Amino acid sequence: MVNASIKSEILQQLDALPYDLQRRVLDFARALALSAPSGVPGKRLLRFAGAIQKDELQLMAEAIEAECERINDEW
Repeated sequence: MVNASIKSEILQQLDALPYDLQRRVLDFARALALSAPSGVPGKRLLRFAGAIQKDELQLMAEAIEAECERINDEW
C-alpha cells in the first residue's frame, strides 16, 4: 500500500537530485524491496498444527540432531 503523500514527497526530493544520486536511490529502494519480510502470518499456518504424527516428529528430531553433530570436512 503506497501512501500518496510520501510518494509525492519522495518524487519531489528525487527530482532535485542529480542522475547518479537518483540511481543510488533506485538501488536502495530495490534493496529494501528485496529485504522486506515475505510469507504468511503464523496465524494462517495454525491449520497445519498436528498434521505430522508425534512419532514422525521424533524421528525428524533425531535425524536433525545426528546430522548436526557431524562435521563435513569438504567445505
